[in-house]
Amino acid sequence: MVGNLQVLLFLALALVMLGLELWALVDAARRPAGAFTTAGKRTKTFWLVLLGVAAVIGFVAIPPPLGIGLMGGFLQLLAVVPAGVYLADVRPAVRGYGRRRPPRGGGW
Repeated sequence: MVGNLQVLLFLALALVMLGLELWALVDAARRPAGAFTTAGKRTKTFWLVLLGVAAVIGFVAIPPPLGIGLMGGFLQLLAVVPAGVYLADVRPAVRGYGRRRPPRGGGW
C-alpha cells in the first residue's frame, strides 16, 4: 500500500513539474521578442530553447504507469528550475510589453 502511494505521489509531482514547464514554454512563445531585450532579460530564443529542453526532459521523466521514467529524479528536478526562474523573474518583467488589446466599450 505504501509503495502504491509513493508511485502516485511521484507521478503527481512529475505531472505538476511538466505542467509548469509547459506553461513557461507556451508563455515565452506568446511574448514578443523585443520584450525580452527591452526588459533587460536574455533573448526569447534563449528562453525558448532552455524551456523546450526542460519540457522534453520533464515529459520523458514521467514515471510509470503513464510514462517510461527515463532521466527521473534529480535531472527532473533540475529541469523544472528554468521554468521556475522564467515564471518568477522573466515573465513579470516581459508581461507589460505584451500585445495591446483594443479598449473595450463602444464609445464613439
